Amino acid sequence: MRIAFIAVGLALALAGAARADEGMWLFTNPPRELLKKKYEFDADEKWLEHVRKSSVRFNSGGSGSFVSPDGLVMTNHHVGLDVLQQISKSGGKDYVKDGFYAKTNADEVKSDHAELNVLMSIDDVTKAVNGAVTADMAPDKAGAARRAARSAIEKESKDKTGLESEVVTLYQGGLYHLYRYKKYTDVRLVFAPEQQIAFYGGDPDNFEYPRFDLDMCFFRVYEDGKPAKIDHYLRWSKAGAKENEVVFVSGHPGNTDRLNTVAELEYQRDRVYPFTLQLLYRLEAAYSIYSGRSAENARRAKRDLFSIQNSRKAREGGMAGLLDPPIMDKKRADEKKLRETVANTTDLKDSAGAWDRIAQAQQALRKVSVRYNMLEGGRGFNSQLYGYARTLMRAGDERPKPNGERLREFRDSALDSLQERMMSKQPVYDDFEIVRLSNSLTFLANQLGADSPVVKKVLAGKSPNERAAQVITGTKVKDVDFRKKLYEGGKDAVEAAHDPLIEMARVIDDAARAVRKVVEDQGEVKEQAYAQIAKAKFAVEGTGTYPDATFTLRLAFGTVKGYEENSKPVPAETTIAGLYERAKEHNNQAPFDLPQRWVERKDKLDLSTPFNFICTADIIGGNSGSPVVNRAGEVVGLIFDGNIQSLVLDFAYTEEQARATSVHSRAIVEALRKVYDAGALADELTGSK
Repeated sequence: MRIAFIAVGLALALAGAARADEGMWLFTNPPRELLKKKYEFDADEKWLEHVRKSSVRFNSGGSGSFVSPDGLVMTNHHVGLDVLQQISKSGGKDYVKDGFYAKTNADEVKSDHAELNVLMSIDDVTKAVNGAVTADMAPDKAGAARRAARSAIEKESKDKTGLESEVVTLYQGGLYHLYRYKKYTDVRLVFAPEQQIAFYGGDPDNFEYPRFDLDMCFFRVYEDGKPAKIDHYLRWSKAGAKENEVVFVSGHPGNTDRLNTVAELEYQRDRVYPFTLQLLYRLEAAYSIYSGRSAENARRAKRDLFSIQNSRKAREGGMAGLLDPPIMDKKRADEKKLRETVANTTDLKDSAGAWDRIAQAQQALRKVSVRYNMLEGGRGFNSQLYGYARTLMRAGDERPKPNGERLREFRDSALDSLQERMMSKQPVYDDFEIVRLSNSLTFLANQLGADSPVVKKVLAGKSPNERAAQVITGTKVKDVDFRKKLYEGGKDAVEAAHDPLIEMARVIDDAARAVRKVVEDQGEVKEQAYAQIAKAKFAVEGTGTYPDATFTLRLAFGTVKGYEENSKPVPAETTIAGLYERAKEHNNQAPFDLPQRWVERKDKLDLSTPFNFICTADIIGGNSGSPVVNRAGEVVGLIFDGNIQSLVLDFAYTEEQARATSVHSRAIVEALRKVYDAGALADELTGSK
């Protein structure tokens, strides 16, 4: 999209960015001039391609990177946690608690459900997507036409290249880019430390700083049964991150709302965040009670409870940002200035009503939001088995339709990944599933009313707990062969199965689809309106700005430096010595206790080794596992968190105190060699083998 720059008196976002290390930048539009001016660094095409193709995305929601030519992938322990749980066995070895190390390739354990994606190419398909929509189309017709166009582009791309293809919406509808990924599904676990050192300090230290976490995990991707040969991988820095140097983060930030209108931010503040926090509090209580009943229960629920607690704390921080008057006042002031500029600029007057259209759409969404979340969003049916059941039921209906008319999750370009997830052998436990589903059915009745016709259909005359126990113990979808039979057999096979969990999904499907249609129709209204706002912003500010995060690859940058809190300096890095001091302060009591091998190996360690460090890079959830690299593209660290002050980054960037937190590259090697006797892995990382 090429739009002439209009010289106006509006304060430019780019000018602010020049003063701060802000931005989750597209690899097709990096801030090259800004980096040259501020850091005397030229991120040329060769450097960008190398970093891009060295970066990987985990389908479970995290980031990672290739760190050897033999397919070795580095990420966070908490990104690999589901795999660690999967390979642990009831009554057997607990690899979450005790850690894991494959000394040889033969010892590496394959995950049944992990998928890694590497971004190979990017094309601008804005014209093709927008060309499917005409001005006279009603929102439902326009939305259907846009979805059909995206599906067609993705299918054509995959058929032509063999690469996974995804049309990504940027600037909330201002641009559409086609991302093509190389997919790896033979993913094997190589190494993970004990969770106690990976998540040292537990929930009390989560999103805090100083930190002492060895939040790392290593996998290897295979092709044709052999370790994949990788052309682009990140070499290891001997020195690691140094204070005051510029560093770069290549990862997949999940979602931000910085470009949202004030109306949408107020909707998030008043409806979305309160609802989400209420749900998270419920789940945290239920999972904690279940976990407290036995050590085995705690093992089964560990990943889910960790995720809930992490999400709860993150949403609390985000809510604080939405309730922060200076943040919201600045949003209102910036929006007011842009709207005034649009109103007074002839070429932009067609964008003038965009903000009001978004506000009206939000009012329509407000009326159906609870029903949508409970029925279509799955908040009323929190169960992995229910997810399988609904997918099977819908697949029977959707797959026979033309590609462009299906629900997005059933489009041709997504079917391979969907089928792989459906056939996962990941263990599912009836007792935990009953707890999850019972809790969510109770929430469903609370939110929609016990006398709601849809609630009555779902509960079928039973209490939530009785109904959950009935369908979970009675369903056959827990069996992979059964799922495969129904998926391949289509609608007739699904209907003939008379499976109780599938039938539960069926009784709400019409209602769920109806409310989904409302949300998609209003989403189209918003998408068109945001495209108009994007047009205005491009005209006013130029195209040298970045879009909101979309769980697609972005480049961030920043400086390794501390900050001041309560009039006291907070250092840029911690050391291994600080870990032992922290444990001593808390009498080695949980969650500040040390794994036994760390107690026994203390005298072997160089205690002055940097452990964790912070930088001003602009990150958010989804960046977990992102590599931190220096100018030479060498690994100097591994992103695993942000501090508590960074939780407002969903809505606005600040570098006064907000920091990204990483494991230092030197700590990784020091621990591998001297604590875990994993010298071969350390040699592979450092290129010493």
